[in-house]
Amino acid sequence: MKIRIFGLALIGALSLGAGAAQGQAAWPAKPVRIVVGFPPGTTGDILARVAAPRMSESLGQPVLVENRPGAGSSIAAEAVAKSAPDGYTLLLSTIANAINPSLYKLGFDFSRDLAAVALLADVPGLLVAHPSAPPTLPALVAAAKANPGRISFASSGNGTVTHLWGEMLNERAGIKLVHVPYKGSSQAVTDLLGGNVALLFTPASTVIPHVAAGKLAALAVIGRQRLAALPDVPTMTELGVAGFESGLWFGLNAPAGTPPAVIERLNAEARRAFGLAEVKAQLAAQGIEAVPGSAGAFAAFYLQETDKWARVVRESGTKAD
Repeated sequence: MKIRIFGLALIGALSLGAGAAQGQAAWPAKPVRIVVGFPPGTTGDILARVAAPRMSESLGQPVLVENRPGAGSSIAAEAVAKSAPDGYTLLLSTIANAINPSLYKLGFDFSRDLAAVALLADVPGLLVAHPSAPPTLPALVAAAKANPGRISFASSGNGTVTHLWGEMLNERAGIKLVHVPYKGSSQAVTDLLGGNVALLFTPASTVIPHVAAGKLAALAVIGRQRLAALPDVPTMTELGVAGFESGLWFGLNAPAGTPPAVIERLNAEARRAFGLAEVKAQLAAQGIEAVPGSAGAFAAFYLQETDKWARVVRESGTKAD
């Protein structure tokens, strides 16, 4: 009798285990959402909409893109952080999510409440100058040291990465460029072309046409390698200035507690999508470099970025508007 009861119990346990395994294997059983913290048409939105149909093909479920702009992507990040950890709600994260913790009091902790899935892409930046400014980075640094507080740089807003790139150059080169913030990049570019400011830190794609036309001078690339469109322009690293190895990066995150198997599947699908030749070509045409990697590598990278920007914010005294 005891043997029979034990046998029935064992069969029941095995059945439950098989049922659980089947439940796990069923993911995804409904559409997956990628929440983007910026409006349609922005770089992050473009990335999500490039990835979504490719991921949908192999997941067998629709992958939808939802725009929830505001607070430099923090509204979207908080919404995802507080979502169910089931793999159905994801965040298209960005470098802003590594900067915001040092500037704002947030209702969540990004590194604690969100799990890394994959680094997806990097948008190289450029330091460009009006033709009247020093024509090279070494000449700029020398001029800034000789005339502290006399050379201005524009950005797309206070506390943005384009602002903090300038503050980091101040710190690393021992100079004092004067920050002139704008509400977005369009007016900043216009004023740079007009000579109202001397320098601008910006995503490369914004100004490459002006550099090609000879209206602006490109002094240095912010990123791991030179740009195909501007092969003669060295990187900041090549010029001996550390900390500018990555540009405006984007990644994918899920709520903390999402099952590891789901994270692994999402990572595999993201890497597959961004590894496709047609996707790389589509992104490269817009100045975006696909850089998919492991979840662990992205988690470590995010912590490095958070520490780096916290130091720049602290040492520059940057405050949020």
